[in-house]
Amino acid sequence: MRVLIVEDDAALGLFLQKGLKLEGHEVTWVGDGEAALVHAAEHRPDLIVLDLSLPRKDGTEVLEEMRGRHDGTSVLVLTGRSQVEERIKCLNLGADDCLLKPFSFHELTARCRALLRRREQFADPVLRHGDVEMNRMERRVVRNGRLVELTVKEFALLEFLLMRRGRCCSRSELLREVWQMSPDAGTNVVDVYVNYLRKKLSAMSSDEDAGGSVIETVRGEGYRMGIGKMAARVSEYPVSAAAFAGA
Repeated sequence: MRVLIVEDDAALGLFLQKGLKLEGHEVTWVGDGEAALVHAAEHRPDLIVLDLSLPRKDGTEVLEEMRGRHDGTSVLVLTGRSQVEERIKCLNLGADDCLLKPFSFHELTARCRALLRRREQFADPVLRHGDVEMNRMERRVVRNGRLVELTVKEFALLEFLLMRRGRCCSRSELLREVWQMSPDAGTNVVDVYVNYLRKKLSAMSSDEDAGGSVIETVRGEGYRMGIGKMAARVSEYPVSAAAFAGA
């Protein structure tokens, strides 16, 4: 998941950035409202963790300017303002949730998972990448119009890779989100299942796509959906809330 942290307190901003990176997310930290709007427009994050008391543009101004522009982005507001009216105002401006400072990091991550589950309810059930199509409601995968028979875990792994929009997924991230195992577990289960998936998907490939793998290895980092001839298009969908929540 791509996360943007908007926090003018450098110590807190760096702490949240480090903590969410350890959770396996792609995290950017900026320190003011103007920078937040620029980054959101250019990178379309999945989630923005937004402080209200910001230089250049206040958090409420950021919410106002974002309203209607980034409907695919969830916003979790962090605030030290205890007045209920302030939180109501943020929610009316488009925030999805508010968290009062000081807060527990575990509560913050739990609220992030809840926001992702909420978004998942309205997501298109069909994911596409090149000639691979997955219907998550029907639990059905086809490539070049031909059915690909997958096990439950193979399906979950492919779903997670598709939801990452072609970005690289580390082995530790896949262990945690798909297998619900410790990132430090000494196992090669990820590599084994990636090979299973490659074989099944390659068996359904067209002649035009024979030169590249639908799942690529990024040396020293992990795996991503291929960006070759027939895998140039990835649907814009958020990370699977089910996988993130350990469902």
